Amino acid sequence: MYQVNDMVSYGVQGVCKIIEIARKTFGKSTNEYYVLKPLNHREATIYVPVSNEALVKKMRPVLSPEEIHQLIQTMPEAELLWIPSETVRKEKYKEIIAKGEPVALMQMIKALHAHQQEQEAKGKKLHMADLHFFEEAERLLYNEFAVVLELEPEQVLPFIIREIELTEAEKPKAAAS
Repeated sequence: MYQVNDMVSYGVQGVCKIIEIARKTFGKSTNEYYVLKPLNHREATIYVPVSNEALVKKMRPVLSPEEIHQLIQTMPEAELLWIPSETVRKEKYKEIIAKGEPVALMQMIKALHAHQQEQEAKGKKLHMADLHFFEEAERLLYNEFAVVLELEPEQVLPFIIREIELTEAEKPKAAAS
């Protein structure tokens, strides 16, 4: 069970803070709810019924700093999550965004970035749907990184690049030892 002040990721809402666990009456029923405040939409309030397993499963604790560093270290070797069929890709990417699972988001970002580079080399741009998924995946993952690592969202990508460069620079030393 989550506690007040826990930071959680909640689907497309991204990082939220549990501000209270309270009994609320909506309509004719009274239930216990996790009351979430999305960090990116402070005017919003989300009520998640504690007894609703499906909705509670959409909540997960935010990554720890160690988990973020480990995820960043795996990025260079991570599998690309590119799906040639636009229809299938849209459905799969929509599902990934809804779940907000960090590894899948990272694979999706990496695939869309690679595709964007290919398109730019041909003098083209990403399809609007792909651009939307790219931006949404970056928003979800980078905002979580920013909250946990106490960075501004615009500092996350430079941070990731530095971390990858450091990891890559250490590889020859590790192999030589």
